Amino acid sequence: MAMANQQQHQPCHGITEQAQVVVVMVPFPAQGHLNQLLQLSRLVLSYNIPVHYVGATTHNRQAKQRVHGWDPDAAASIHFHDIEIPPFHCPPPNPNAKIKFPSHLQPAFNASSHLTEPVSMLVRALSCKARKIIVIHDSLMGSVIQEARLLPNVESYIFHSVSAFTVSSYAWEQQGKNIIEDNELFPQDIPSLEGCFTAEFADFFARQSNYQKFNTGCVYNTCKLVEGAYTDLLEKETAKEGIKHWALGPFNPVTIPERSEKKRFCLDWLDKHARNSVIYVSFGTTTTLDDEQIKELAIGLRESKQKFIWALRDADKGDVFNGEERRAELPEGYEDSVDGIGLVLRDWAPQLEILAHPATGGIMSHCGWNSCMESITMGVPIAAWPMHSDQPRNAVLITKILKIGVVVKEWELRDEIVTSKIVESAVKKLMASTEGDEMRRRAEEMGESVRVSAAEGGVSRMEMESFVAHITS
Repeated sequence: MAMANQQQHQPCHGITEQAQVVVVMVPFPAQGHLNQLLQLSRLVLSYNIPVHYVGATTHNRQAKQRVHGWDPDAAASIHFHDIEIPPFHCPPPNPNAKIKFPSHLQPAFNASSHLTEPVSMLVRALSCKARKIIVIHDSLMGSVIQEARLLPNVESYIFHSVSAFTVSSYAWEQQGKNIIEDNELFPQDIPSLEGCFTAEFADFFARQSNYQKFNTGCVYNTCKLVEGAYTDLLEKETAKEGIKHWALGPFNPVTIPERSEKKRFCLDWLDKHARNSVIYVSFGTTTTLDDEQIKELAIGLRESKQKFIWALRDADKGDVFNGEERRAELPEGYEDSVDGIGLVLRDWAPQLEILAHPATGGIMSHCGWNSCMESITMGVPIAAWPMHSDQPRNAVLITKILKIGVVVKEWELRDEIVTSKIVESAVKKLMASTEGDEMRRRAEEMGESVRVSAAEGGVSRMEMESFVAHITS
């Protein structure tokens, strides 16, 4: 991939004389956020619009190293601006924390404030030749672009890294409207925000939200076929201000390239199994389970008698290249006891390729929005086990509204251990029941529709073309 570090002696690096519009991506430094804006960069680049991706050196490296589902060489024209920021505290995750939100990442989140001046300098420099600069920033990076957006030829757009359902439910509540009584789009039992965030992150979120009123529009990694009712509701709420909402997803590729050597092992393992016979288990990059919960999960998977691939990793640290991560202990002899039935992956798993494999018939997930959209795109139903943040509401969307998943753990029981019996029951329900087969059928139909929507003439492709026409007009 092309690397464009800050080059003050070349202030318009990455701009040709002909460039009319340039896009600058400002992601939030957590994997699910970094990945989504990198995937969006690929889509924008396909319209021959120069794209600049700005972040701390370590987070840009993380985003590039973990990209999956497409050939990284395809992004050779993305200009990466690797900003050196002061060192920040990088503690390990705490598996025993009462609130599962990754509070150990807060120092990395706070350190993103050091990007404010470099981002301003970059946008100022790029604006000297381009007719218009489009800044697409994560909703949690509003303060970082506060100066850049004041330039006369700059427009800023908020990227919401969560579902439109979740954003609209938050917005509805903030306006003092009763979610249940005032809108039929929301089910009766919307999970509370209690336990979703730490107090420190809630303050951080509130500070960033103060900058949202300055945006020109909002973009989402979703598809109107999936969440059209909720993007329409958001559009209606901001119509007076002239703020538009674009459902530009799925950001992830809808077709998978040839497998590479380093990804071949787990995919070769899947090749040996029948269609829809394997459940993939992954709780993303911000979840850390304690030893007792890992043991219960392990036993439940084995006792379900269903085939599985389990991505067993600790949560990311603020700098994923800083030191060793905890290696979770499994019951003695466990991997031998599931040989041929289960595969435990300790390294980075090629999730999109696993979900796209014909043998994969379900995923047990934390319901981070990245994982939800990738699962929806590949037509894979979800066993929903939310941990924090937007995940409890995403789980409601998946299980109660789209009806393409089962509940492993209800949010009001978040402080309780999920026993091996509960795990076993949820896996069997998703993978070996008539009800699970019906969910799989719905998920497969939705996946097919979403993939078609990204093709020429499809609703997602037209939405992206509308957005491109808007920012280049």
